[in-house]
Amino acid sequence: MQAIEIKDLKKTYKQGTLALNGVGFSVEEGEVFGLLGPNGAGKTTLINILSGVTQKTSGEARVFGKDIDEDPVFVKSSIGVVPQEISFNPFFSVEDALTFQFGFYNQKIDREWMDHVLQRLSLSDKRKTKPRELSGGMKRRFMIARALIHRPKVVVLDEPTAGVDVELRRSLYDFVREMNAQGTTIVLTTHYLEEAELLCGRVAIMNRGEVVALERVEDLRRKHNDAKLEDIFVSLTK
Repeated sequence: MQAIEIKDLKKTYKQGTLALNGVGFSVEEGEVFGLLGPNGAGKTTLINILSGVTQKTSGEARVFGKDIDEDPVFVKSSIGVVPQEISFNPFFSVEDALTFQFGFYNQKIDREWMDHVLQRLSLSDKRKTKPRELSGGMKRRFMIARALIHRPKVVVLDEPTAGVDVELRRSLYDFVREMNAQGTTIVLTTHYLEEAELLCGRVAIMNRGEVVALERVEDLRRKHNDAKLEDIFVSLTK
């Protein structure tokens, strides 16, 4: 089954900026899918459209067969987004913020699941701490916990390892693999091309609002004489 299906998606902002120009691809349920591209390629706009933050100009987008406009409640409950920007309510503790998320998605508070997420992300001893008091790496872990707390079927990780140390990066890799092994579909955007090569089965490379490549990583490399993904990326996004 297709977790995400996008057809001829376009987005033009009021000032005339064309962010997406006929983007189309699908993400299969249970895969780790890489969404790659330089700054300004349209990745964040695409993610914001899927999560209901931004309205598309035209085209179609479905999550598990449900149109994002016709069934927004289902779509929002099916997706958890870890954005690039770290944001939080400065007055809530980590635990309070996660508890609020259950209510936001109209779900019963599941303490056992919350404890598991906090433990898995090494946040158990920070549950009474306000996120603003956490270190940069811990804030990133908190953002991931907040995105996972309603048990979404699709998790979008938008530059999850930007600015974090090597140890945290490796633990996040393990966590991505664990979530995927449990059936969660992962969409990963990253500027670290080795991450995509390591974690993703297929990748879509975007440039100037369009998809310029969409293939399995090994097929893409084979087509370019076994070049590294980083070199292929550079050649396609000049």
